[in-house]
Amino acid sequence: MSDAVETDILVAGAGPAGLCAGLSLARAGRRVLVAGPADARPTARTVALFDGSVRFLQRLGVWDALAPVAAPLTVMRIVDDTGSLFGVGPTDFKAEEIGLEQFGFNVENAALVAALEAALANEPAARRNEELVTGYAFEDDGVTGRLSRDTRIKAKLVVAADGRSSPAREAAGIKTRAWSYPQVAFTAILSHRQPHNGVSTEFHTREGPFTLVPLPGTADAAHRSSLVWMMHPHSAKRLKALAPEKLTGAIERQSHFLLGAISLERAGAFIPIEGLSARAMTAQRLALVGEAAHVFPPIGAQGLNLGLRDVAHLAECLETSKPLDAGDAAMLAAYERARRADVGSRQIAVDILDRSLLTGFLPVDLMRGAGMLALSAVPPLRRAMMREGVLPQLGAPQVMRQGKHQLPNNL
Repeated sequence: MSDAVETDILVAGAGPAGLCAGLSLARAGRRVLVAGPADARPTARTVALFDGSVRFLQRLGVWDALAPVAAPLTVMRIVDDTGSLFGVGPTDFKAEEIGLEQFGFNVENAALVAALEAALANEPAARRNEELVTGYAFEDDGVTGRLSRDTRIKAKLVVAADGRSSPAREAAGIKTRAWSYPQVAFTAILSHRQPHNGVSTEFHTREGPFTLVPLPGTADAAHRSSLVWMMHPHSAKRLKALAPEKLTGAIERQSHFLLGAISLERAGAFIPIEGLSARAMTAQRLALVGEAAHVFPPIGAQGLNLGLRDVAHLAECLETSKPLDAGDAAMLAAYERARRADVGSRQIAVDILDRSLLTGFLPVDLMRGAGMLALSAVPPLRRAMMREGVLPQLGAPQVMRQGKHQLPNNL
């Protein structure tokens, strides 16, 4: 067996959260190795990056590469399509109401991963290894990670960005609470006849949200959007069996022909909807970020935005305390405190909203309808809700906050 490669921080996982972790922690003055297979293959998955996430990517020097392939989200429209007796009309949330030109931008996952990989390749303090991390030995003074080709990595800290089944989390003995929903999500990239005008539209149905999110046009298609369609498993089974032209017809009908005639540019997968919450976000010489720590339904674009807040907070904790040891216990405790309320509150909110759509219980419909009516009729309440969803101040690291603030020196 070859001698171990030494580094300060081993990042396990090379999705967007892992690549961002590698880049930001290297910028915070640490030697970082990011391990995991590269994957920039075109898929039907996109991510809506909110204002704070865009600020973070700007500070990391990544945003200039993404801006040309990102579509601004200026309005978020919610349409009650449940058939409830207490349904209200469409409710528009406009970025200008909270002093923004847009809430954020929608970008394809593959483009985000490619931009992060390119930035990481040019970061002197970061190294990249495309092997999987297959095992860990946690000790008082460090941790050794074993890679799939028997390479050994000696580090002071492991950042687990290795997904919902996180081997790092399992090796550290962190328990989880996991659950499932009676739903499947279908993703797709669409081209369509009518322009989206920067409006993201979320139809709330009895089977879950049907969400159309703007994408930039291309030489082949002037008007494009991404789709996330949540439905019952039996509906997913029927949809899977449809020929492409029948499938586009079903999408047009479910969207109430909002975007006119639709073409299926790229169909994605049918993904079972699950939830997961780690009992802790840290252990000895380990920090969890992204889906290694929290998983919930694709509602309100909270998933990756929350994961990027994990990453930014971890970099901030390291930069603020400046421990000689990157796996310092006090630093990890500060990270745990910084993330708990933000993660927990959003997980609860998304869970309640999703489950409220699935029930036909009249009191629940009444409460949901009253809530939407209040948001429509009371501008201060609507603005407060938008700020909390897109510009959280209490739960956000400094680098993501709006307005003048002191940024960590090396970010």
